[in-house]
Amino acid sequence: MNIALLTCERLPNLTENDQLLIAELAKHNIQSKAVIWDDKTVNWSDYDYLIFRNTWDYYEKETEFNHWLNQIEELGIKTLNALEIIQQNKHKFYLQTLEKQGFKILPTVFIEKTTKLNLAEIIPNHWKKAVIKPAFSAGSYLTEVFDVIDIEKINEQYQPIAAQKELLLQEFMPEIQTEGETSFIFFNKKFSHAVNKKPKKGDFRIQVQFGGQYTAFKPNDALIHQAQQIVNTFPEALLYARVDGIISNNQLQLMEIECIEPDLYFQYSEGALQRFVDSILKLIK
Repeated sequence: MNIALLTCERLPNLTENDQLLIAELAKHNIQSKAVIWDDKTVNWSDYDYLIFRNTWDYYEKETEFNHWLNQIEELGIKTLNALEIIQQNKHKFYLQTLEKQGFKILPTVFIEKTTKLNLAEIIPNHWKKAVIKPAFSAGSYLTEVFDVIDIEKINEQYQPIAAQKELLLQEFMPEIQTEGETSFIFFNKKFSHAVNKKPKKGDFRIQVQFGGQYTAFKPNDALIHQAQQIVNTFPEALLYARVDGIISNNQLQLMEIECIEPDLYFQYSEGALQRFVDSILKLIK
């Protein structure tokens, strides 16, 4: 068995945590290595499975990534997560579907591509502050938080982007700065562990590169059940899924469910790496 652990050019050897997978898989006689997803010299047919891990530039290369996904599908190479899940999850309009199914998401306006962007016309009257970002994005890429009073300036800034990309316009929730964002990590659709992530003072971005602080979090059964219900909307097998949201009054308000290349925070839960490897073994048998 030969597995490619997919990564990107700026992380050619994977993150430190994901590098640990190579030795763990080797214990089960599985060869694995870091492979850059857009490396033109790779013969993908050399691999039995491709596992998405650190492909953290795909949203900057939208056309190229879509072409590559089609190539892998044509070659018939198995991926984890499966290509149909990747195709669905790469575009955040999936949140609209989940909302229609009854899940509580952040207040969101979904904006189709347009050459006549008019945020002032579509933003709800009671919003004081908002977030705008492309539907095909990750890691705060092309994301802005703004006071509604500045909407004309933001409209001008995002008009050329709106002509090329669908957008999400979301109400800014102040809880993100006080309570932070909580991630529920699932392996093979079973809850593994959770992590709370808070931005540094004065910021809204929870990513480590922007000064975010991460801590292990122990959710109660009610919160785990809410996250589990979201994961269960996928009929397909899921090697991994990360449900990100804001918790308020023991209710999970969904920000997104990450099924492409989420950081799985092995370091915040004892045994998490082994649980992940066990899930891989079950799915590739």
